[in-house]
Amino acid sequence: MRFLFVGDSMTIGRVGDWTWRHRMWQHLEATLPGGYEIVGPRTGLHDPTAPDEPAGVEAYADPDFPAPARRHLAGWGEGWLHMAPLIGETVTATGADVLLVSLGLIDLGFYTNSDQTEENVRAFVAAARAANPRVRAVLLPVIPNVRAGYDAPFAAECARFNELLAKAVADLDTAASPLLLATIPESYDIHTDTYDGTHPGVTGEHKLAAAFATAMHQAWGLGGPYAVR
Repeated sequence: MRFLFVGDSMTIGRVGDWTWRHRMWQHLEATLPGGYEIVGPRTGLHDPTAPDEPAGVEAYADPDFPAPARRHLAGWGEGWLHMAPLIGETVTATGADVLLVSLGLIDLGFYTNSDQTEENVRAFVAAARAANPRVRAVLLPVIPNVRAGYDAPFAAECARFNELLAKAVADLDTAASPLLLATIPESYDIHTDTYDGTHPGVTGEHKLAAAFATAMHQAWGLGGPYAVR
């Protein structure tokens, strides 16, 4: 089974991060040993000192994070708008079976409103299915960041998009190509689980990985209960 991480800055991480991708790799190693592969066209982290470096850098907190497990399709400042045109060719090239997707915050903050963002979600799913008609996906709702605390219209757009996302998942879910809506952990606190009000720190990384792991285990019997390792 081939897993593809798709996301924005919360998923790619920056220099020195562990990333929730690392936490998910540990989970897959523990619950699906030998039965999975992580795929994707990119492997690096975002480097704030070289923001135009498309490949990113490999300075992970864990230097022993295996190179194959570092693969992803995530980018700092990239959202549904950017990933919808890329997902078809990526699924074709990698043979991805399961997409773990955390997108939307950057779209709503800088590029598109909630309705336009939801249209890009549907375009993303259609393109992924055109490449693999049996692809599965787990989609995480937007976690409002610190901006939502002082920007009421932005907070409202985040809430509206999450409603639209839930409806899209329900509308598009099929037996052949199932979609899951992950649940934002109730205990997730942007003041303690992030290092800047947006991007996950160590505790936030575990909670994001747990959200995906729990959704897959409960709905599909895939993997097992999440444990901090």
